[in-house]
Amino acid sequence: MKTEHIQEMQSNDVLRQRLAKYLALHCFRNTKLEDFHAGISPSSKAGDYSDVKVVSPFGEIAWNNLSRLSDSEMKILMIDVVNHCYQVLGMLFVAPIGDKVIEALMEQDVVPEWNDPQ
Repeated sequence: MKTEHIQEMQSNDVLRQRLAKYLALHCFRNTKLEDFHAGISPSSKAGDYSDVKVVSPFGEIAWNNLSRLSDSEMKILMIDVVNHCYQVLGMLFVAPIGDKVIEALMEQDVVPEWNDPQ
């Protein structure tokens, strides 16, 4: 990565916001998280899911008390996220395309429909 791009990241808040969204897109959104997110989501008449329960062989579990990911799923997810982060960081800082990505992010937001980081 060119020195001027590193300096631009240090001084340009908009670029850092766009880069954060780019990282979230490529390191979290397009991972095993999508597999865990697939399926049917419950509906709630109350709106806060206090009226939703999961029935297990050992009794009901209130939706708001339910762990949505098991330990093994969390491990799978984190391994996948770390691998994606490693790939993206390598692409940004080692591969020649990294400079092109930073230049593109200076020009436009790749996910403008997402909220900007705070």
